[in-house]
Amino acid sequence: MTKHIKYGEPLSVLVAVKGHPFDREAFAAVFEEMDGMAASLVDQPAAGLLMNPEAMAGFDALVLYDMPGLDFRAQAPARPGYVEPPRELREGFRRLLQQGKGVVALHHAIAAWPAWPEYAEYLGGRFLYKSGPLRGAPRKDSGYRHGVRYSARGVAPRHPVLEGLPERFELTDELYLYEVFEDDVTPLLRAEHAFVRDHFFSAELAVSHGRMFDNAGWEHSPGSNLIGWTKQALNSRVVYLQPGDGPSVYESPYYRRLVRNAIQWVAAGGTAP
Repeated sequence: MTKHIKYGEPLSVLVAVKGHPFDREAFAAVFEEMDGMAASLVDQPAAGLLMNPEAMAGFDALVLYDMPGLDFRAQAPARPGYVEPPRELREGFRRLLQQGKGVVALHHAIAAWPAWPEYAEYLGGRFLYKSGPLRGAPRKDSGYRHGVRYSARGVAPRHPVLEGLPERFELTDELYLYEVFEDDVTPLLRAEHAFVRDHFFSAELAVSHGRMFDNAGWEHSPGSNLIGWTKQALNSRVVYLQPGDGPSVYESPYYRRLVRNAIQWVAAGGTAP
């Protein structure tokens, strides 16, 4: 059912953060300059306590810019350790999606809760810090590359999330060579970049072995260039946007428009096309 938001009242948005380093002031500015929107940034684990229908009753949408469920203090080579989500969080989040609360997930949120398989299904993909099983099959750890300048190309020009954006626009940001469940999502944006092993570094080598910016001996198959999509998670609209690493993209007017559009669209409710 479509949610009717009261005319003239600002959208109230809960933004879950923490678990991955970021420039808090620069990120907060993305929301501070959005007219008609009031955003509350809440750190994990406190944010997790609010992810249920009762605590979210006063919010119109949930934005995920967090990365819980990973223990980077674990000893190598087991680092990062995988942390099970509390039962209350799993149940509360599921009830939130059953209720139809809209969710926008940004950048590193796709790596959160690796020990919670349903979470990847809700979001439509997974960034893997370590090689391991995903959807019943072995997968290599994901890749990353900072400071990439690329063209983002809209592939759903009539979708409200892309309203007011050119067909192509330039961004400078971190890209991922990650797992995307393309058969289960509706594509919005693709990056004009080669998503192949030679253009990325291994997350597992960086985190588990201390070898930053290294892909020696890392064999990863070509991946998806999809960097933005929508999907239906139970009764909720979900948008995932891969851009969002730091100030170089936070300050982009295209990025700010994209995030704003996504929040407005998921907050309106209804079935995701």
